[in-house]
Amino acid sequence: MLQNRSSYPSQQSAVAPSLASSSEKSIPTSLTPSSLRTVTTPRKVTIYDRNLNRRAPELSLAAFAFLFNEVVQYSQKNVKGIQEMEIKLSEYGYHVGQRVLELTVVREIKSAKRETRVLGLLQFINTGIWKSVFGKPADALEKSKDQEDEYMIIDNDPIVNKYISVPREMSQLNCAAFQAGIVEAVMDGCQFPARVTAHSVPTDLFPLKTVFLVKLDPVVVERERYMR
Repeated sequence: MLQNRSSYPSQQSAVAPSLASSSEKSIPTSLTPSSLRTVTTPRKVTIYDRNLNRRAPELSLAAFAFLFNEVVQYSQKNVKGIQEMEIKLSEYGYHVGQRVLELTVVREIKSAKRETRVLGLLQFINTGIWKSVFGKPADALEKSKDQEDEYMIIDNDPIVNKYISVPREMSQLNCAAFQAGIVEAVMDGCQFPARVTAHSVPTDLFPLKTVFLVKLDPVVVERERYMR
């Protein structure tokens, strides 16, 4: 038998409210601030957040030796001779020396004084700068007896040469040119322009002994004469 279609709307109207009521229960009508959670990610600590006055060593000797060894190998691929390689190492050291001087000034700003004489600045490099970078002061500071514009900083065991193996064909290479670049940068930054070079002077007791020859600019020599 055919059923009367007029009964369908009544059945649909009976079902529709139940669906609407169930959907209203599952979906919240409004969101309150208490129902929301704020997700915060921790801020990453960078090198700029470190305390500049920290005096403890921040780099192990093994890490420094590895990094410097990579610098030497990289420099060797882009040069044609020993002299050119030493110039390249000196340039790298110069960039380091500029930053070392800035950091030292920030750390010693309350107690440091500006050096106006060559000897005072060289003593500051011989003890303060050398110790802050290499962990120990240089072994000696001497003035040339023959040349008025030359001084010598002596390091009996340069740390940069300690873990470097130089091939026979480059036996004249002295990687301490990197340290010479640091000294030259400090001299220039303190308004005492000079040319600094590293020279090997091996002995039986100190086979890695190096003399850093500091040759002052004529302007500095003239200023020294005036201040005497």
